[in-house]
Amino acid sequence: MVKILKINGLEKTYKSGSKELTVLHNVSFEVEKGQTFSIVGPSGSGKTTLLGLAAGLDTPSAGTVELCGHTLNTLNEDERAQLRNEEVGFIFQDFQLLPTLTALENVSVPLELQGAKNATARAKELLEKVGLGDRIHHYPSQLSGGEQQRVAVARAFSNSPSILFADEPTGNLDEETGEKVIQLLFNLNEEAGTTLVIITHDLDLAARTQQILRLKGGKILTNETTVQI
Repeated sequence: MVKILKINGLEKTYKSGSKELTVLHNVSFEVEKGQTFSIVGPSGSGKTTLLGLAAGLDTPSAGTVELCGHTLNTLNEDERAQLRNEEVGFIFQDFQLLPTLTALENVSVPLELQGAKNATARAKELLEKVGLGDRIHHYPSQLSGGEQQRVAVARAFSNSPSILFADEPTGNLDEETGEKVIQLLFNLNEEAGTTLVIITHDLDLAARTQQILRLKGGKILTNETTVQI
């Protein structure tokens, strides 16, 4: 199988005054193309730091990250940004929609920045696919939390990413709304063949992915394949 993400000997250390704080210790794992993969652990275990390094948003203190066939350590900041723009999608707990833009504009603007000629039509198609065809001209403040997250899901899939990172995607949603968003995420993932990496503390959600990486104190506890029914 093709490995879309390879992490080898990853470490991250921050300076805190005169002391150093190591957040990740010798982390190594691989994610196959098209796989659903979850990273779980308690608060402070290094999950979000690991996501940032895996996506090239930050640089490691040691170790290597290979994403979509590119070794991130050898790329400069602009090259990493271009790779993310072309290959990577993101979904965050706090949605991160632009409040002055409508749902349609929040999804279409990233496409326009990429030079897509059919940006508006593509954005409208995605919003209809996530069940918001009648809300495309609403601003984030006029949408519920679940609707905002569905806009974020549509935006994340707008560039047909090879890999999508979701950081606590249901953290700000009630159980019923969160379930709808997760089902939507898995459905779009399967339809598009996108690799899905979910950062979560929700063990029930993690159990629905094909692989679970468990972190504690910045170290890997287990890396196990799940049995999908």
